[in-house]
Amino acid sequence: MDAVDIEVFSLSFNQPLSTPISDRSLSSGKMFKSGISSFARAARPAVLPRRALRPASLRLPISSRWASTAGVGAGKIHQVIGAVVDVKFDGAKLPAILNSLETQNNGQKLVLEVSQHLGENVVRCIAMDGTEGLVRGAPAVDTGAPITIPVGPETLGRIMNVTGDPIDERGPIKSDKRLPIHQEAPEFVEQSTSAEILVTGIKVVDLLAPYARGGKIGLFGGAGVGKTVFIQELINNIAKAHGGYSVFTGVGERTREGNDLYHEMQETSVIQLDGESKVALVFGQMNEPPGARARVALTGLTVAEYFRDAEGQDVLLFIDNIFRFTQAGSEVSALLGRIPSAVGYQPTLAVDMGGMQERITTTKKGSITSVQAVYVPADDLTDPAPATTFAHLDATTVLSRGISELGIYPAVDPLDSKSRMLDPRVVGQEHYDTATRVQQILQEYKSLQDIIAILGMDELSEADKLTVERARKIQRFLSQPFTVAQVFTGIEGALVDLKETISSFKAILNGEGDSLPEGAFYMVGDFASAKAKGEKILAELENN
Repeated sequence: MDAVDIEVFSLSFNQPLSTPISDRSLSSGKMFKSGISSFARAARPAVLPRRALRPASLRLPISSRWASTAGVGAGKIHQVIGAVVDVKFDGAKLPAILNSLETQNNGQKLVLEVSQHLGENVVRCIAMDGTEGLVRGAPAVDTGAPITIPVGPETLGRIMNVTGDPIDERGPIKSDKRLPIHQEAPEFVEQSTSAEILVTGIKVVDLLAPYARGGKIGLFGGAGVGKTVFIQELINNIAKAHGGYSVFTGVGERTREGNDLYHEMQETSVIQLDGESKVALVFGQMNEPPGARARVALTGLTVAEYFRDAEGQDVLLFIDNIFRFTQAGSEVSALLGRIPSAVGYQPTLAVDMGGMQERITTTKKGSITSVQAVYVPADDLTDPAPATTFAHLDATTVLSRGISELGIYPAVDPLDSKSRMLDPRVVGQEHYDTATRVQQILQEYKSLQDIIAILGMDELSEADKLTVERARKIQRFLSQPFTVAQVFTGIEGALVDLKETISSFKAILNGEGDSLPEGAFYMVGDFASAKAKGEKILAELENN
């Protein structure tokens, strides 16, 4: 009896047919401790190390946690239940968990991702696209690796879906570099431990709620308060100030909004069809199956990781909306038959969120700074989905409708927006003192507004009148002309340096702008611009 016969006999003798035999257990050569299996191990040729058996198509090494030794050939579709597809294989070897399988559906490629081993050589998969028209018995081929997507500069200015296929009708993405969407987070030794600020050039953010380089920022705001323009300005400023790229990931949001964003980015030259674009877009919108919505955030993150690790860039990753990522995970979990946790969410909610968020970090090569739009269901901050997200955030930027109604853009609420980076040990004592004084005077003005509304300004003390005047000037000075909005406003955009921002607000707090009218501080960059504008306004008033 040869070695192969003995191995098969050993497996059938020691393991029931219902027990799934993982790819990993075969590759490592582990058997039950029996005389037959010991003889089989001795007779078998030495197993090659896992690294040598990785698929040659992957340009960069992937984590062994997600690695498969090789494709196990073709199986047949055994059962289709909505987005869940069961595939049966003939041999004892099965595709590894998270491997991608490919099948044909009405002449189109359909990608399936292995989620469970059910026994009897059946694997349960989640489809990345619609399964209408899929039939039992159709072949499904194991690719031998997780879903891989194109990465690199060729993705800039392009729109791709969860599997890396272009959806902008501009032909294939001509990149020879591909990476799997499932990766390990950087090791501790690879991460940068220094706390640094990512200067955005937006005054209200840099002064009051600064972003951590390699941090995660929650962006809160309703419809029509300027989220899209704010995001576009961040993309533009990061490209100008840091030479960095951005990746925009649409997770489970409206297709119309994604289409509008794409065309607005063309109008504002963030995307140049014939030139150098600054952003790559990845979309898995709300009409997509749950599998696509649950994985598209990882696709966008993988594109960003390449720019960080291979090109040493400071990358800005936008995720709109992080709640939809959790929602899709909950749908997938229910389809796989897992017992739901609190409020119907998946029992693996914290693991799913943590696995993605831990990959967003600063390394010694570069950084990924993530801005995540957060939808709060029923405005309940204790809901498990937003509560789990908050645990990972370093800063929150709140866009307020009340401020946008005053015509102040960006409509960032200076009192509700917070950052853990606003610490004298990180930003310095001067920055910290200036920011806290600005917040204090705005808070005092807010508490005086009720008195002003009832009794009027005349009933205030001289000190309170001065507080109100300076607070109103600061409130207007928190506005800023955006470069991406220049085509609409006609005002040239301003990217303000952090030192200039601090010195400008200090000047207002110290009374250097008391003689200038309020209008001088509206839609200007620094204090010098406000002073010049104020003198011009005063000169016009004198002439009239």
